Amino acid sequence: MKIPTALRAVLCASTLSLSLPAAAAPVQGTGVAWEIVEGLTTEIGPRPAGSQAEDRARDWGAQKLTALGFRNVRVEEFKTLGWQRGPESAKLTAPYPQPLAITALGFSVPTPKGGLKAELVYFPTLAALEAAPAGSLKGRVAFIDHAMRAAQDGSGYGPYGDVRRKGPTVASRKGAAGVVIRSAGTDSHRNPHTGVTIFAKDVKPIPAGAVSNPDADLIARTAARGQPLAIDLTLMGKPFPDATSGNVIADLPGRDPSLPIIVLACHLDSWDLATGAVDDASGCGIITAAALAAQEGGQPLRTIRVLWSGNEETGIAGGGGDDYAKRHGSEPHALAMESDFGADKVWQVRFSHAPQDKGLADRVRAALWPMGIVPHEGKADGGADVEAIIAAQNLAVIDLGQDGTHYFDLHHTPDDTLDKVDPAALQQNVDAWAAVLKVVANEAAPIGKVQRAD
Repeated sequence: MKIPTALRAVLCASTLSLSLPAAAAPVQGTGVAWEIVEGLTTEIGPRPAGSQAEDRARDWGAQKLTALGFRNVRVEEFKTLGWQRGPESAKLTAPYPQPLAITALGFSVPTPKGGLKAELVYFPTLAALEAAPAGSLKGRVAFIDHAMRAAQDGSGYGPYGDVRRKGPTVASRKGAAGVVIRSAGTDSHRNPHTGVTIFAKDVKPIPAGAVSNPDADLIARTAARGQPLAIDLTLMGKPFPDATSGNVIADLPGRDPSLPIIVLACHLDSWDLATGAVDDASGCGIITAAALAAQEGGQPLRTIRVLWSGNEETGIAGGGGDDYAKRHGSEPHALAMESDFGADKVWQVRFSHAPQDKGLADRVRAALWPMGIVPHEGKADGGADVEAIIAAQNLAVIDLGQDGTHYFDLHHTPDDTLDKVDPAALQQNVDAWAAVLKVVANEAAPIGKVQRAD
Protein backbone atom coordinates (compact mmCIF):
# COMPACT_ATOMS: atom_id res chain seq x y z
CA MET A 1 0.00 0.00 0.00
CA LYS A 2 1.30 3.42 -0.88
CA ILE A 3 1.44 5.80 2.12
CA PRO A 4 0.43 9.40 1.34
CA THR A 5 3.19 11.98 1.62
CA ALA A 6 1.48 13.86 4.46
CA LEU A 7 1.02 10.68 6.49
CA ARG A 8 4.65 9.70 5.94
CA ALA A 9 5.71 13.05 7.39
CA VAL A 10 3.55 12.50 10.48
CA LEU A 11 4.90 8.98 10.98
CA CYS A 12 8.49 10.14 10.59
CA ALA A 13 8.00 12.91 13.13
CA SER A 14 6.38 10.49 15.57
CA THR A 15 9.20 7.98 15.16
CA LEU A 16 11.78 10.69 15.72
CA SER A 17 10.11 11.86 18.92
CA LEU A 18 9.96 8.28 20.22
CA SER A 19 13.61 7.57 19.43
CA LEU A 20 14.92 10.68 21.17
CA PRO A 21 13.61 10.61 24.75
CA ALA A 22 14.18 13.61 26.94
CA ALA A 23 17.31 13.44 29.07
CA ALA A 24 16.70 12.38 32.67
CA ALA A 25 16.89 15.17 35.18
CA PRO A 26 20.00 15.00 37.38
CA VAL A 27 19.46 13.47 40.80
CA GLN A 28 19.37 16.05 43.56
CA GLY A 29 19.85 15.34 47.24
CA THR A 30 19.56 17.41 50.38
CA GLY A 31 21.36 17.65 53.68
CA VAL A 32 24.95 18.17 54.78
CA ALA A 33 26.33 14.93 53.36
CA TRP A 34 24.96 15.65 49.90
CA GLU A 35 26.15 19.27 50.05
CA ILE A 36 29.71 18.08 50.71
CA VAL A 37 29.73 15.42 47.99
CA GLU A 38 28.13 17.74 45.46
CA GLY A 39 30.38 20.64 46.40
CA LEU A 40 33.65 18.74 46.27
CA THR A 41 32.85 17.09 42.95
CA THR A 42 31.46 20.25 41.32
CA GLU A 43 33.66 23.00 42.71
CA ILE A 44 36.94 21.08 42.99
CA GLY A 45 36.68 17.89 40.91
CA PRO A 46 39.58 15.41 40.72
CA ARG A 47 41.93 15.80 43.69
CA PRO A 48 45.16 13.84 43.13
CA ALA A 49 47.50 13.84 46.11
CA GLY A 50 50.05 16.62 45.91
CA SER A 51 48.17 18.52 43.21
CA GLN A 52 46.91 22.10 43.19
CA ALA A 53 43.39 20.69 43.18
CA GLU A 54 44.02 18.83 46.43
CA ASP A 55 45.34 22.10 47.87
CA ARG A 56 42.13 23.88 46.83
CA ALA A 57 40.13 21.04 48.35
CA ARG A 58 41.80 21.56 51.74
CA ASP A 59 40.86 25.24 51.72
CA TRP A 60 37.34 24.35 50.60
CA GLY A 61 37.03 21.78 53.37
CA ALA A 62 38.28 24.13 56.08
CA GLN A 63 35.79 26.79 55.01
CA LYS A 64 32.95 24.29 54.87
CA LEU A 65 33.64 22.81 58.30
CA THR A 66 33.92 26.28 59.81
CA ALA A 67 30.60 27.30 58.26
CA LEU A 68 28.98 24.15 59.67
CA GLY A 69 29.97 25.14 63.20
CA PHE A 70 32.99 22.93 63.83
CA ARG A 71 35.65 24.25 66.18
CA ASN A 72 39.46 24.20 66.04
CA VAL A 73 39.37 23.83 62.27
CA ARG A 74 42.89 23.56 60.89
CA VAL A 75 44.85 22.42 57.86
CA GLU A 76 47.99 20.43 58.60
CA GLU A 77 50.22 20.12 55.56
CA PHE A 78 52.94 17.54 55.04
CA LYS A 79 55.38 16.53 52.31
CA THR A 80 54.99 13.29 50.42
CA LEU A 81 55.96 11.50 47.24
CA GLY A 82 53.47 12.43 44.56
CA TRP A 83 52.71 11.00 41.13
CA GLN A 84 51.55 12.80 37.99
CA ARG A 85 49.82 11.21 35.00
CA GLY A 86 51.08 11.84 31.48
CA PRO A 87 49.97 10.86 27.96
CA GLU A 88 49.04 7.17 27.74
CA SER A 89 47.99 4.76 25.03
CA ALA A 90 48.35 1.14 24.05
CA LYS A 91 47.56 -1.19 21.19
CA LEU A 92 48.14 -4.78 20.30
CA THR A 93 50.28 -4.92 17.17
CA ALA A 94 50.33 -8.72 16.75
CA PRO A 95 48.84 -11.09 15.90
CA TYR A 96 45.85 -8.77 15.32
CA PRO A 97 46.04 -4.96 15.53
CA GLN A 98 43.68 -3.85 18.29
CA PRO A 99 43.43 -0.60 20.31
CA LEU A 100 43.42 -1.03 24.11
CA ALA A 101 41.81 1.15 26.76
CA ILE A 102 44.62 1.62 29.27
CA THR A 103 45.57 3.78 32.24
CA ALA A 104 48.85 4.01 34.09
CA LEU A 105 49.14 2.78 37.67
CA GLY A 106 50.32 5.19 40.33
CA PHE A 107 54.14 5.19 40.65
CA SER A 108 54.56 3.79 37.17
CA VAL A 109 57.65 5.22 35.50
CA PRO A 110 57.58 6.47 31.90
CA THR A 111 58.10 4.42 28.79
CA PRO A 112 60.49 5.83 26.18
CA LYS A 113 58.97 8.87 24.46
CA GLY A 114 58.34 6.91 21.31
CA GLY A 115 56.62 4.15 23.26
CA LEU A 116 57.66 0.66 24.30
CA LYS A 117 57.28 -1.83 21.47
CA ALA A 118 57.76 -5.37 22.68
CA GLU A 119 56.50 -8.92 22.85
CA LEU A 120 53.56 -9.29 25.25
CA VAL A 121 53.66 -12.43 27.41
CA TYR A 122 50.35 -13.66 28.86
CA PHE A 123 50.11 -14.95 32.45
CA PRO A 124 46.70 -16.17 33.64
CA THR A 125 47.47 -15.38 37.30
CA LEU A 126 50.01 -13.65 39.50
CA ALA A 127 51.13 -17.08 40.68
CA ALA A 128 51.95 -18.04 37.09
CA LEU A 129 54.15 -14.97 36.75
CA GLU A 130 55.85 -15.75 40.05
CA ALA A 131 56.68 -19.22 38.69
CA ALA A 132 58.34 -17.87 35.53
CA PRO A 133 62.12 -18.41 35.34
CA ALA A 134 64.36 -15.53 36.40
CA GLY A 135 65.30 -13.35 33.44
CA SER A 136 62.74 -14.96 31.15
CA LEU A 137 60.97 -11.66 30.47
CA LYS A 138 64.00 -9.60 29.50
CA GLY A 139 62.91 -6.97 27.00
CA ARG A 140 59.30 -8.16 27.09
CA VAL A 141 56.07 -6.83 28.59
CA ALA A 142 54.17 -9.08 31.01
CA PHE A 143 50.38 -9.23 30.99
CA ILE A 144 48.81 -10.49 34.25
CA ASP A 145 45.22 -11.72 34.20
CA HIS A 146 42.95 -12.56 37.13
CA ALA A 147 39.26 -13.08 37.85
CA MET A 148 37.95 -10.55 40.36
CA ARG A 149 34.24 -10.99 41.06
CA ALA A 150 31.72 -8.79 42.85
CA ALA A 151 31.08 -9.45 46.54
CA GLN A 152 28.84 -7.63 49.00
CA ASP A 153 31.71 -7.13 51.43
CA GLY A 154 34.28 -6.37 48.72
CA SER A 155 36.47 -9.24 49.91
CA GLY A 156 37.87 -9.96 46.43
CA TYR A 157 39.83 -6.71 46.45
CA GLY A 158 42.45 -8.09 48.83
CA PRO A 159 43.70 -11.05 46.79
CA TYR A 160 42.95 -9.72 43.31
CA GLY A 161 44.22 -6.26 44.19
CA ASP A 162 47.60 -7.90 44.80
CA VAL A 163 47.92 -8.24 41.02
CA ARG A 164 48.12 -4.44 40.92
CA ARG A 165 50.04 -3.94 44.15
CA LYS A 166 52.66 -6.69 43.77
CA GLY A 167 52.54 -7.72 40.11
CA PRO A 168 54.79 -4.97 38.72
CA THR A 169 57.52 -5.79 41.24
CA VAL A 170 57.38 -9.48 40.31
CA ALA A 171 57.48 -8.62 36.60
CA SER A 172 60.50 -6.38 37.12
CA ARG A 173 62.31 -9.14 38.98
CA LYS A 174 61.74 -11.44 36.01
CA GLY A 175 63.41 -8.88 33.75
CA ALA A 176 60.29 -7.35 32.18
CA ALA A 177 60.56 -4.00 30.43
CA GLY A 178 56.96 -3.20 31.35
CA VAL A 179 53.79 -4.72 32.78
CA VAL A 180 50.09 -4.54 31.98
CA ILE A 181 47.37 -6.02 34.19
CA ARG A 182 43.66 -6.67 34.02
CA SER A 183 42.06 -3.85 36.02
CA ALA A 184 41.20 -4.63 39.63
CA GLY A 185 37.50 -4.12 39.06
CA THR A 186 34.22 -5.96 38.56
CA ASP A 187 32.57 -4.01 35.74
CA SER A 188 32.25 -4.91 32.07
CA HIS A 189 32.68 -1.35 30.81
CA ARG A 190 35.61 -0.21 28.74
CA ASN A 191 36.95 1.81 31.65
CA PRO A 192 40.40 0.93 32.97
CA HIS A 193 40.88 1.15 36.75
CA THR A 194 43.92 3.00 38.03
CA GLY A 195 45.41 2.61 41.52
CA VAL A 196 48.79 2.60 43.17
CA THR A 197 51.41 -0.06 42.69
CA ILE A 198 54.24 -0.74 45.09
CA PHE A 199 57.76 -1.33 43.79
CA ALA A 200 60.01 -3.08 46.28
CA LYS A 201 63.16 -1.20 47.19
CA ASP A 202 65.41 -3.80 45.59
CA VAL A 203 63.79 -3.71 42.12
CA LYS A 204 63.90 -1.31 39.21
CA PRO A 205 60.53 0.44 38.67
CA ILE A 206 59.06 -0.23 35.24
CA PRO A 207 56.13 1.21 33.25
CA ALA A 208 52.93 -0.29 34.64
CA GLY A 209 49.37 0.02 33.36
CA ALA A 210 45.93 -1.56 33.58
CA VAL A 211 43.51 -2.29 30.75
CA SER A 212 39.74 -2.45 30.99
CA ASN A 213 38.05 -5.79 31.57
CA PRO A 214 36.78 -6.08 27.97
CA ASP A 215 40.30 -5.42 26.69
CA ALA A 216 41.71 -7.98 29.11
CA ASP A 217 39.18 -10.48 27.74
CA LEU A 218 40.40 -9.65 24.24
CA ILE A 219 44.03 -10.26 25.22
CA ALA A 220 43.11 -13.57 26.88
CA ARG A 221 41.18 -14.76 23.81
CA THR A 222 44.03 -13.75 21.54
CA ALA A 223 46.62 -15.50 23.73
CA ALA A 224 44.50 -18.69 23.63
CA ARG A 225 45.00 -18.85 19.86
CA GLY A 226 48.64 -19.68 20.47
CA GLN A 227 50.27 -16.99 18.35
CA PRO A 228 52.88 -14.52 19.67
CA LEU A 229 51.48 -11.24 21.00
CA ALA A 230 53.08 -7.81 20.68
CA ILE A 231 52.19 -4.44 22.18
CA ASP A 232 52.96 -0.77 21.55
CA LEU A 233 52.74 0.87 24.99
CA THR A 234 53.05 4.54 25.96
CA LEU A 235 52.75 5.54 29.63
CA MET A 236 54.33 8.88 30.49
CA GLY A 237 53.24 9.29 34.11
CA LYS A 238 55.99 9.68 36.69
CA PRO A 239 56.57 10.20 40.42
CA PHE A 240 57.55 13.59 41.79
CA PRO A 241 59.10 14.09 45.25
CA ASP A 242 58.37 16.70 47.90
CA ALA A 243 54.74 17.15 46.91
CA THR A 244 52.52 18.98 49.40
CA SER A 245 49.51 17.18 50.78
CA GLY A 246 47.66 17.72 54.04
CA ASN A 247 44.84 16.91 56.42
CA VAL A 248 41.81 18.98 57.39
CA ILE A 249 40.84 18.45 61.03
CA ALA A 250 37.91 19.84 63.00
CA ASP A 251 36.21 19.19 66.34
CA LEU A 252 32.78 19.27 67.87
CA PRO A 253 33.72 19.70 71.55
CA GLY A 254 32.07 17.44 74.10
CA ARG A 255 30.72 18.38 77.50
CA ASP A 256 33.70 16.76 79.22
CA PRO A 257 36.96 17.76 77.51
CA SER A 258 38.93 15.46 79.82
CA LEU A 259 37.51 12.33 78.18
CA PRO A 260 39.40 10.71 75.26
CA ILE A 261 37.95 11.71 71.91
CA ILE A 262 36.17 9.86 69.10
CA VAL A 263 37.87 10.30 65.71
CA LEU A 264 36.03 9.81 62.40
CA ALA A 265 37.99 9.69 59.14
CA CYS A 266 37.58 9.89 55.37
CA HIS A 267 40.07 10.89 52.69
CA LEU A 268 39.94 14.12 50.77
CA ASP A 269 42.16 13.18 47.83
CA SER A 270 41.01 11.18 44.83
CA TRP A 271 42.36 9.70 41.64
CA ASP A 272 42.46 11.93 38.60
CA LEU A 273 40.25 9.98 36.18
CA ALA A 274 37.00 11.27 37.72
CA THR A 275 35.68 13.55 40.46
CA GLY A 276 35.98 11.11 43.35
CA ALA A 277 32.32 11.14 44.38
CA VAL A 278 32.22 7.55 45.63
CA ASP A 279 35.91 7.39 46.61
CA ASP A 280 35.82 9.28 48.89
CA ALA A 281 33.83 12.53 48.87
CA SER A 282 30.88 10.44 50.07
CA GLY A 283 32.86 9.32 53.11
CA CYS A 284 33.65 12.92 54.05
CA GLY A 285 30.00 13.85 53.66
CA ILE A 286 28.86 10.88 55.77
CA ILE A 287 31.15 11.38 58.75
CA THR A 288 30.64 15.15 58.85
CA ALA A 289 26.86 14.99 58.67
CA ALA A 290 26.78 12.21 61.25
CA ALA A 291 28.95 14.15 63.69
CA LEU A 292 26.51 17.05 63.44
CA ALA A 293 23.48 14.76 63.75
CA ALA A 294 24.93 13.32 66.95
CA GLN A 295 24.51 16.78 68.50
CA GLU A 296 20.75 16.60 68.11
CA GLY A 297 19.13 16.25 71.51
CA GLY A 298 22.10 17.79 73.30
CA GLN A 299 25.87 18.12 73.22
CA PRO A 300 27.52 14.69 73.55
CA LEU A 301 29.81 13.91 76.45
CA ARG A 302 32.89 13.28 74.35
CA THR A 303 34.50 15.43 71.66
CA ILE A 304 33.95 14.16 68.13
CA ARG A 305 36.76 14.92 65.68
CA VAL A 306 36.59 14.62 61.90
CA LEU A 307 39.72 13.92 59.90
CA TRP A 308 39.57 14.64 56.19
CA SER A 309 42.82 12.90 55.34
CA GLY A 310 45.18 13.80 52.52
CA ASN A 311 47.08 11.44 50.25
CA GLU A 312 45.33 8.19 51.02
CA GLU A 313 45.44 6.91 47.45
CA THR A 314 49.23 7.04 47.08
CA GLY A 315 49.91 7.18 50.80
CA ILE A 316 52.39 4.31 50.88
CA ALA A 317 55.04 7.03 50.74
CA GLY A 318 53.55 8.94 53.67
CA GLY A 319 49.82 9.54 53.91
CA GLY A 320 47.51 11.64 56.01
CA GLY A 321 46.84 8.86 58.51
CA ASP A 322 50.53 8.58 59.33
CA ASP A 323 50.91 12.34 59.66
CA TYR A 324 47.87 12.52 61.93
CA ALA A 325 49.30 9.88 64.26
CA LYS A 326 52.66 11.66 64.42
CA ARG A 327 51.07 15.00 65.33
CA HIS A 328 48.25 13.79 67.56
CA GLY A 329 49.54 10.53 68.97
CA SER A 330 49.96 12.09 72.43
CA GLU A 331 46.33 13.22 72.59
CA PRO A 332 43.99 10.73 74.27
CA HIS A 333 41.70 8.94 71.82
CA ALA A 334 39.03 6.38 72.71
CA LEU A 335 37.68 5.01 69.45
CA ALA A 336 38.20 5.37 65.69
CA MET A 337 35.92 4.90 62.68
CA GLU A 338 36.38 5.43 58.94
CA SER A 339 34.12 5.75 55.88
CA ASP A 340 35.89 4.80 52.65
CA PHE A 341 33.79 2.24 50.79
CA GLY A 342 31.40 4.33 48.75
CA ALA A 343 27.85 5.42 49.47
CA ASP A 344 25.68 2.32 49.22
CA LYS A 345 23.63 1.33 52.27
CA VAL A 346 25.22 0.10 55.49
CA TRP A 347 24.23 -3.52 56.08
CA GLN A 348 26.65 -4.87 58.71
CA VAL A 349 28.71 -3.82 61.72
CA ARG A 350 31.97 -5.16 63.10
CA PHE A 351 33.76 -4.37 66.35
CA SER A 352 37.21 -4.43 67.88
CA HIS A 353 36.89 -3.69 71.59
CA ALA A 354 38.22 -4.64 74.99
CA PRO A 355 36.30 -7.37 76.87
CA GLN A 356 34.91 -4.87 79.39
CA ASP A 357 33.23 -2.94 76.55
CA LYS A 358 30.89 -5.74 75.50
CA GLY A 359 27.98 -3.80 76.99
CA LEU A 360 28.87 -0.75 74.92
CA ALA A 361 29.02 -2.88 71.78
CA ASP A 362 25.66 -4.44 72.66
CA ARG A 363 24.09 -0.99 72.92
CA VAL A 364 25.50 -0.07 69.50
CA ARG A 365 24.05 -3.28 68.03
CA ALA A 366 20.69 -2.46 69.58
CA ALA A 367 20.75 1.05 68.08
CA LEU A 368 21.46 -0.37 64.61
CA TRP A 369 19.10 -3.36 64.77
CA PRO A 370 15.93 -1.42 63.80
CA MET A 371 17.76 -0.26 60.65
CA GLY A 372 18.41 -3.83 59.51
CA ILE A 373 22.14 -3.55 60.20
CA VAL A 374 23.45 -6.82 61.58
CA PRO A 375 26.64 -7.97 63.32
CA HIS A 376 29.29 -9.48 61.08
CA GLU A 377 32.10 -11.87 61.91
CA GLY A 378 35.67 -10.64 62.03
CA LYS A 379 37.44 -7.79 63.74
CA ALA A 380 37.00 -4.16 62.77
CA ASP A 381 40.18 -2.57 61.44
CA GLY A 382 39.14 0.99 60.61
CA GLY A 383 41.05 1.75 57.42
CA ALA A 384 44.14 3.45 56.05
CA ASP A 385 43.36 6.88 57.48
CA VAL A 386 43.06 5.70 61.09
CA GLU A 387 45.22 2.57 61.19
CA ALA A 388 48.28 4.47 62.46
CA ILE A 389 46.47 6.12 65.39
CA ILE A 390 44.69 2.82 66.15
CA ALA A 391 48.05 1.04 66.34
CA ALA A 392 49.68 3.84 68.34
CA GLN A 393 46.99 3.86 71.05
CA ASN A 394 45.40 0.37 70.74
CA LEU A 395 42.04 1.99 70.07
CA ALA A 396 38.61 0.42 69.94
CA VAL A 397 37.21 0.37 66.39
CA ILE A 398 33.75 0.13 64.86
CA ASP A 399 33.32 -0.59 61.15
CA LEU A 400 30.00 0.12 59.47
CA GLY A 401 30.11 -2.03 56.35
CA GLN A 402 28.41 -0.75 53.22
CA ASP A 403 27.05 -2.88 50.41
CA GLY A 404 30.04 -3.19 48.09
CA THR A 405 28.42 -5.27 45.37
CA HIS A 406 28.87 -2.52 42.77
CA TYR A 407 31.66 -0.52 44.41
CA PHE A 408 34.41 -2.05 42.28
CA ASP A 409 32.47 -1.26 39.12
CA LEU A 410 33.33 2.39 39.81
CA HIS A 411 36.48 2.28 41.94
CA HIS A 412 39.37 4.29 40.44
CA THR A 413 37.62 4.73 37.08
CA PRO A 414 36.27 7.64 35.01
CA ASP A 415 32.80 6.59 36.24
CA ASP A 416 33.34 7.75 39.84
CA THR A 417 31.02 10.74 39.48
CA LEU A 418 28.17 12.33 41.42
CA ASP A 419 25.37 10.66 39.46
CA LYS A 420 26.44 7.31 40.96
CA VAL A 421 25.57 8.49 44.49
CA ASP A 422 22.03 7.64 45.63
CA PRO A 423 20.91 10.41 48.01
CA ALA A 424 18.68 8.01 49.97
CA ALA A 425 21.50 5.52 50.50
CA LEU A 426 23.85 8.34 51.44
CA GLN A 427 21.39 9.51 54.11
CA GLN A 428 21.00 5.94 55.41
CA ASN A 429 24.76 5.97 56.04
CA VAL A 430 24.47 9.23 57.94
CA ASP A 431 21.63 7.84 60.05
CA ALA A 432 23.58 4.69 60.88
CA TRP A 433 26.72 6.61 61.83
CA ALA A 434 24.71 9.05 63.93
CA ALA A 435 23.05 6.17 65.79
CA VAL A 436 26.48 4.78 66.69
CA LEU A 437 27.85 8.15 67.72
CA LYS A 438 24.94 8.89 70.02
CA VAL A 439 25.93 5.78 71.96
CA VAL A 440 29.73 5.93 71.98
CA ALA A 441 30.13 9.71 72.30
CA ASN A 442 27.93 9.64 75.40
CA GLU A 443 29.79 6.78 77.09
CA ALA A 444 30.96 8.05 80.48
CA ALA A 445 32.90 4.93 81.45
CA PRO A 446 36.45 4.49 80.15
CA ILE A 447 36.59 2.82 76.73
CA GLY A 448 39.25 0.13 77.03
CA LYS A 449 42.40 -0.38 75.03
CA VAL A 450 42.44 -3.33 72.66
CA GLN A 451 45.29 -5.81 72.86
CA ARG A 452 46.23 -6.83 69.33
CA ALA A 453 48.51 -9.61 68.16
CA ASP A 454 51.78 -8.46 66.59
